[in-house]
Amino acid sequence: MSSKNEVTRVLEQIAAYLELKGENAFRVRAYQTAARAVSGFTDDFAEAAASGKLAELGGIGPATLQIAVEVLATGRATLLDDLRKETPSGLVDMMQISGLGVAKIRQIHESLGIKTLSELEEAAKDGRLASLPRFGPKTAQKVLKSLQFLKRVGEFRLFHHARAEAQTLLPALRKLPGVSRAEIVGGIRRRREVIENMEFLIELDGSWNALVDRLDSLVDVTEFASETEGIITIKFGSGSVASLCTSPPDEMGFHMVRTTGSAEHLEALAHRGQDLGLSWTESGVVLHGDKIDCPTEEDVYAAFELEWIPPELREGLGEIEAAARGGLPQLVDGADLRGFIHCHSDYSDGTSTVRDWAIAARDAGYEYVGITDHSEAATYAGGLFRNNVKDQHEEIDRTNAELQGITVLKGIEVDILQDGSLDYTPEIRSSFDFVIASLHSRFSQDRETITKRILRAMDDPDMAILGHPTGRLLLSRDPYPMDLDAIFSKAAECGIAIEINADPQRLDLDWRFVRRAVAQGVKISIGADAHNVSGMANMDLGIGIARKAWLAPSDVLNALPLKGFLRFVAQRRNN
Repeated sequence: MSSKNEVTRVLEQIAAYLELKGENAFRVRAYQTAARAVSGFTDDFAEAAASGKLAELGGIGPATLQIAVEVLATGRATLLDDLRKETPSGLVDMMQISGLGVAKIRQIHESLGIKTLSELEEAAKDGRLASLPRFGPKTAQKVLKSLQFLKRVGEFRLFHHARAEAQTLLPALRKLPGVSRAEIVGGIRRRREVIENMEFLIELDGSWNALVDRLDSLVDVTEFASETEGIITIKFGSGSVASLCTSPPDEMGFHMVRTTGSAEHLEALAHRGQDLGLSWTESGVVLHGDKIDCPTEEDVYAAFELEWIPPELREGLGEIEAAARGGLPQLVDGADLRGFIHCHSDYSDGTSTVRDWAIAARDAGYEYVGITDHSEAATYAGGLFRNNVKDQHEEIDRTNAELQGITVLKGIEVDILQDGSLDYTPEIRSSFDFVIASLHSRFSQDRETITKRILRAMDDPDMAILGHPTGRLLLSRDPYPMDLDAIFSKAAECGIAIEINADPQRLDLDWRFVRRAVAQGVKISIGADAHNVSGMANMDLGIGIARKAWLAPSDVLNALPLKGFLRFVAQRRNN
């Protein structure tokens, strides 16, 4: 695991343990904020810590900086060790369960003596959990459902964590004897939002046995097994698993396609090959009994009379047919985005100032940045009180007057309230350049109620963008139920964009649904949902989801220049 990821994990765990202990909420939030800041840091983390640059990072204070330095130096944190001794680890695991806040977890532990998830499951089944005050059968059933969800996703990791670890391991693999090339393949290369195992393809021009003999030199390897000659599985102390496939140089392109594409993609490729006299085998592409040399991926697809297919599209969802007719889209790329939207400043729960955001966005090459703090109803996130709106807008005006090369927009992320109305008065909302509206509460409502709630919110002409539409938290919380087709239809009718929320724990809307929304005429925005300037890196994750959804630049709202973006908002308000 990279040093940055390890520090992030430690800070997150400290925050969780402190919250369970009932520590001061500000202290808990300090560790949560620091974890987000470290996770989004894009430069060399160890070097930043050594040079003192890390101390200048927004969201890092003296206490959390000390933790980071200790973890980098020793691989552990004394504070976390002490907290683990004081608190059963199973109680922290319970914080992943939907509907169980800290107070209820403490109540379960103190009343029933429960310390583990398995004990909690038994209590939910035998009625003990339902008998507790403020619980009841519905809560017990919800806990059981959440436990089943955790079991289902327990072997997976978030994409950005898996990719970061794979990128850290890759240079070490490339240095192994006999390895002339090594590449990341599989779900990471296809940019799947959750990853089970890291997968690598190694071009081997040396001895297989020499490679196997040196694998234990990799950092943190606890075991490895050679399943067959050509495939090795490695397990690390962190619990991560890596699968290594090897290839001779003249077959590297074939194996890149084979180890990258989904089973459905490869099946569709093999089916097309039948009409061309080609056979798809485990060792290569065969034409009339002779194997075709395929040193590059382009060679493989050319043999099947196809243009090269971007890795993100290799899911068996029509990409073969599109490539055959020359109909693959020109996929959106980071350079296509003109605006950076959905970010939180220190006016709500962010740690970066308006000026920080303006400078960072300008330096990253954006034309405009939309500050979108939480609205007043979001007390859980330090929502922007209505009497502070004027102060923020004046600061934005000053920043725009002082800085060249960037325009700061006055945006807001307003809560969709229980009845479907939007937070603030129409007069206050109209003072903002654009409005993102999001659900942040009452997730347990049924499908019909949530759908009606969102549809009513979409009647409000101030709403330009629907934020993180399904509310999912990857590996933690299922999407809330809703009629997405009804929502897509109304968004297209009203001229409302739907967001790809690029927060790595959300990546919401799911790329399969994004594609469906665009087919119905919906414009898509890509929002970082960043809480400090280091979170600008989230945009790359959002771009990955957009590419998986076949999006071209013309499908993306913030690929428009500033005037085009504001025209979209104005048309919505006049709709």
